[in-house]
Amino acid sequence: MAIKRIDHIAVAVQDLDQSLGFWEKALGLRVHEIRNVPEQAVDIACLPIGASEVELVKPMTADSGIAKWMQKRGAGIHHICFEVDDIRATLAELSAQGMELIDKEPRTSADGKLYAFVHPKSAGGVLIELYQLS
Repeated sequence: MAIKRIDHIAVAVQDLDQSLGFWEKALGLRVHEIRNVPEQAVDIACLPIGASEVELVKPMTADSGIAKWMQKRGAGIHHICFEVDDIRATLAELSAQGMELIDKEPRTSADGKLYAFVHPKSAGGVLIELYQLS
C-alpha cells in the first residue's frame, strides 16, 4: 500500500459563511471553490493548503449522511482523506489485515475520482477516506 499524501481533511459545519469567517479571516486561507454534491446532499467549500486542502462540509438535508453524523457528534473533523496509487489493492490489503471497510469496492465521484471509506472502528475512531485519480 502506498499513501501518496493527505488529500484533504473534511470538517463538518452547520454554516459555511460563519465557518469561512474563521478559516479565511483568522487563518488567511482562501476558498478555491464551493461545490454542491447532490449525491451526498452536501455543499463543500475547498480551502487549499499546499498540496492538500481543508474541506468544509455542510449538510443540505436533515437526512443526509453528514447531517446524521453531526446529530450524534456535532460539528468538527469528519474524516481524513489519503490519496493512494491503487485503491483496489489498498482495500484488498486492508481487508486482508482484518480492517473493517465501509466500501469493499470503490465508488466513483462526479469528477471521476475513485474513493472508499475505512470504518472508524479500524482506525482508532477516525473515519478514513481513500481516493485514487482515475
